[in-house]
Amino acid sequence: MDELLRVENLHTVFRTDRGVVHAVRDISYEINESEIIGLVGESGCGKSISQMSVLQLIPTPPGKIVSGKALFDGVDLLKLGKHSDELSGIRGEKISMIFQEPMTSLNPAMTIAKQMSEVLIVHLNTQKREARERCVDMLAQVGIPDPGNRIDDYPHQLSGGMRQRVMVGMAMLCNPKLIIADEATTALDATIQAQLLELMYEMVRRYKTALVLVTHNLGVVARYAQRINVMYAGRIVESGTVREIWNETAHPYTKGLLKCMPKLGTALTPIHGKPPSLIGESVLCPFRPRCEERIALCDELPVGAPTHLGGSHSTACIRVTEGKGL
Repeated sequence: MDELLRVENLHTVFRTDRGVVHAVRDISYEINESEIIGLVGESGCGKSISQMSVLQLIPTPPGKIVSGKALFDGVDLLKLGKHSDELSGIRGEKISMIFQEPMTSLNPAMTIAKQMSEVLIVHLNTQKREARERCVDMLAQVGIPDPGNRIDDYPHQLSGGMRQRVMVGMAMLCNPKLIIADEATTALDATIQAQLLELMYEMVRRYKTALVLVTHNLGVVARYAQRINVMYAGRIVESGTVREIWNETAHPYTKGLLKCMPKLGTALTPIHGKPPSLIGESVLCPFRPRCEERIALCDELPVGAPTHLGGSHSTACIRVTEGKGL
């Protein structure tokens, strides 16, 4: 598969009264065409900020992208003007983003027809009548009953699951090359979550679209993704295929996440402690205060870039690095 997006050394900060928050610290990863990637980690680890940074959706101030590249089809998105026509054309048309809460993404004062049609009119210069027809067809594809009438509803007239289906449909309207689903099913009950995940999986396969699943649930990405990036405290601490992450787990944090997954007849094993503050610079491993495999070198050596372990597997762990004799 051809490479679609390559992110290199992305570093995003937020300036606050308490100090500089390093929300994303020098992360690098790539996404291939038609590939499903999982981005996993607990709340506050930088998952959403990393994806919003790629599209320059970080509020400035207080946020700032201090370094890095985001090469999409050979174009560095971070070098484009934040409000430029070129970047605006890429957002929504070539890269779409589905957010966690549709009520903050959908305009409550506009009908679904108006909001969906606007995507086609702005990006593809589609005529209003044709845009409406395509939107009705898309609502049918994402499972909205009686789409010809429901398209004239306002967001508050739809259930949470139906609103999120509308968001999936809007994301697919321009047949983008990449969709970023940022905790898109977290606020919904388990049954609706499963239905929406199956819907997104079916849609991206049908349209051959790449998908980034941003979630705290490893079980979700195990079912749908080909590769997984695990984030902790603003860093990617382990990357690899689903098989490599499950069967050859290298980083203690990833092991902890796997132990936290519910299993029938097995008690959950929590990760003790709490995530570190992201204020200020730190070169040591941020997971060491909570790590059950901590060694003396963890308090002495900088964590550095992830170490390649073979295949597409890599991890940022001093213990593993020293074990390889590096």
